[in-house]
Amino acid sequence: MSTAANTRARTRTRAIVAVGVCAVAIVVVLVLAIVLSDNVVYFRTVSEAVERREADGDDRFRMAGEVTPGTIVETADGVTFEVFEGGETAQVRHVGDPPDLFEDGAPVVVEGRWVEGGEPAFASDRILIKHGNEYTPPDAGGDTE
Repeated sequence: MSTAANTRARTRTRAIVAVGVCAVAIVVVLVLAIVLSDNVVYFRTVSEAVERREADGDDRFRMAGEVTPGTIVETADGVTFEVFEGGETAQVRHVGDPPDLFEDGAPVVVEGRWVEGGEPAFASDRILIKHGNEYTPPDAGGDTE
């Protein structure tokens, strides 16, 4: 076999391998994009969530706002309350125990989806409390002097 033919054969083999590697890389990227897009949870304020209620359908997302004072009602399986932000209010039905810092006026992020049935409400299964990063230890009960 001549040197030129041998060089062409090697070049052709390299080209086939390069095309194969590119095809595999494209398939991997597409599979990752599809899998990861199912795990994305969007973040919205109450006013954005209320505005997009119909467009969101039953997609999961996180909604941020403040607990409306006087609206917290304990239920058999959790708690209901309202959150407000930007002039909008949303009714939240949470299943499970709320966090210890959950109270009137607390800034919260609730995760769930819109549900229909009577008055539209946000069905939550997770409440995150936004709080400061300053830690104040409790009083130990006496002076050490």
